[in-house]
Amino acid sequence: MNSKSKLKGVQWFNLILFGLMGQIAWAVENMYFNTFLYNSVYHGASQTAVNGSIDVMDAISRMVALSAATAVITTFIMGVLSDRFNSRKWFISIGYIIWGIITACFGFITRDNIALLFSLQDEVKILTATVITVIVMDCVMTFMGSTSNDSAFNAWVTDITDVTNRATTESVLALMPVFAMGIVMALGGLVGSIGYPVFFIALGAVVTVCGVVGIFTVKDSRAEVSTAEKQSFFAEFIYGFRPSVVKKHKNLYLSLCAMALFNIAYQVFFPYIFIYLQHSMNFTFDKLLAGLTPKVIVIAAVCLIAVVAGIISLGRLMDKIGKDKFIYASVLLFTAGLVITGFNDKSLGGFGIGMLITMAGFGCFMILFGASVRDFTPEDKTGMFQGIRMIFTVLLPMVIGPFIGKEICRFSEISYINEYGVAQSAPGAVMFFAAAAVSVLIFIPVIFLKKNGIKK
Repeated sequence: MNSKSKLKGVQWFNLILFGLMGQIAWAVENMYFNTFLYNSVYHGASQTAVNGSIDVMDAISRMVALSAATAVITTFIMGVLSDRFNSRKWFISIGYIIWGIITACFGFITRDNIALLFSLQDEVKILTATVITVIVMDCVMTFMGSTSNDSAFNAWVTDITDVTNRATTESVLALMPVFAMGIVMALGGLVGSIGYPVFFIALGAVVTVCGVVGIFTVKDSRAEVSTAEKQSFFAEFIYGFRPSVVKKHKNLYLSLCAMALFNIAYQVFFPYIFIYLQHSMNFTFDKLLAGLTPKVIVIAAVCLIAVVAGIISLGRLMDKIGKDKFIYASVLLFTAGLVITGFNDKSLGGFGIGMLITMAGFGCFMILFGASVRDFTPEDKTGMFQGIRMIFTVLLPMVIGPFIGKEICRFSEISYINEYGVAQSAPGAVMFFAAAAVSVLIFIPVIFLKKNGIKK
């Protein structure tokens, strides 16, 4: 058996630590920067300011798109640099430290502080400047997050794994977004009482501490590449765009196409889901906490343990019998879950069942294709391909997905008057059907990949 097939304890520790904290930080950006704009920056602004400034849904979609573009460009540059310096450790550790500091800075962004900083008095200009500040700072934060997580950490995971253990590894990594979402949702229930400033500062401090830990625990394991094998920076930067490279690694690009369509479908609804829950389904964290009883907590804990065991077992099964056995089921589960969720726009219970099925398909798909992309990535060019991966998994999905969601929701958005007498709109359930329609397209690259053979 390959000597790399069994990971060391410290490698599992770092994989879980940086995988989880990275997902928590990304979840806060994807879930709470949107609600931060919606519930804090725009909240309390006059009708004149709201009408004269950037539309809140446009602001969210622009922020998501610009953040995605920043992530891709950063990953390209830093992925190549981490290959050239033959090191992941310092990119991970220093990146997480600064990532946390930038995240904490969001705790100080308010309309009053921006007005004071830029000496503004006009309420339209104040709101516009605050929105732009949030978007710019989000891009700065994304630069550090992509340097440390998307580029260095993902390349490091590929470095320390091989084809015999990647599905198992991906099953553990697939749990990180689930845990992160649960943690962030739990913390989100405290936002109302502690406020966004404390929330962002505390989160930033934890992310920074993780970076400090990494200085002492992360070890590089990538083999040295001789100087003779190295190309110019520009040649390495554009390597993945060459037609000959695409043809040579066609299974890699088919896998990435499938992931792009999958993530586009996900991004159609995900940036707006908490706004949808709050304003379209009248869901609040207070109601959730009020419904918690010892019996409910025990049942939830048992279900969580079962999910963890099931996902890890699924990863091991994929490593044992082959990933191709699960390729169609993952897409069907994801699509069916979205349709069920869309039809249950009046029932929180039905919505929960639909999202549970959606997340089951999500987890299965991410394990399968996360491992496949690593399998098909050339071992000596791992860093170079992180930028290519980001184009398919982040840039295209985060530009196209939220735009589709925003536009499709115009057909069913819900209007309401907030406590300040300002008219606002919230997304409707049609976004789930739009996401399901996009997810059907995943079968196109999947069919070709299945025909070529998903095994390396």
